[in-house]
Amino acid sequence: MQNDTQSTGLGERTVGDIAANLPGATSVFRAFKIDFCCGGDVPIADAARKRGLDPEMVVRELEALAQDGEDISAELDTATMISEILTRYHEVHRRELPELFELACKVEAVHADHLSAPHGLADTLQEMIGELEVHMKKEELILFPAMLRHAGNPLSAPISQMRHDHDDHGAYLRRLDEITHGFELPEGACRSWQALYAGTRKLADDLMDHIHLENNILFPRFEAER
Repeated sequence: MQNDTQSTGLGERTVGDIAANLPGATSVFRAFKIDFCCGGDVPIADAARKRGLDPEMVVRELEALAQDGEDISAELDTATMISEILTRYHEVHRRELPELFELACKVEAVHADHLSAPHGLADTLQEMIGELEVHMKKEELILFPAMLRHAGNPLSAPISQMRHDHDDHGAYLRRLDEITHGFELPEGACRSWQALYAGTRKLADDLMDHIHLENNILFPRFEAER
């Protein structure tokens, strides 16, 4: 007799496919700390087990979502989607990362002796500023223009490099989570510390959504069969 996960078919679909096509799925994945951006090629059942979760429990949460159609982002034409990425993510990352770096420097200095101080956060954010800038420039100057003038040939090689960069960004996301202890503030945290964690959590969420939009929705339009 098939279990519920098998009978619905969701357990056999990849995390990225579900995230791209089931509205609200990304919020479920965030709640269970399942990687839906860089780790999107993994079947949901395997991703759940990797997190020590019951796959059927995760699938039930996904099935409870309204399934009236695809995520609206999947319906956008390529030019509109690229414009959305540039304004919603590239511009925002460039604006917010330097501010978070300055705030992290302040918090680490003022609370250097605190056991829960986010030591290494400023250095990590500084690395991310450099890595993301190089990555975004490659997209803006090379990949996105190639997509907009696409003549039918796959763009698998440059996209493969972007996916590799995204894997590196995923490592930064894991480091942010570790340094901040899951963005959990200590009792009595000052306003600067509160602002730092709120801003860094937003950065992590934005970057995860950014990678998901490209890896699972935009890139497959221009790749040969993977």
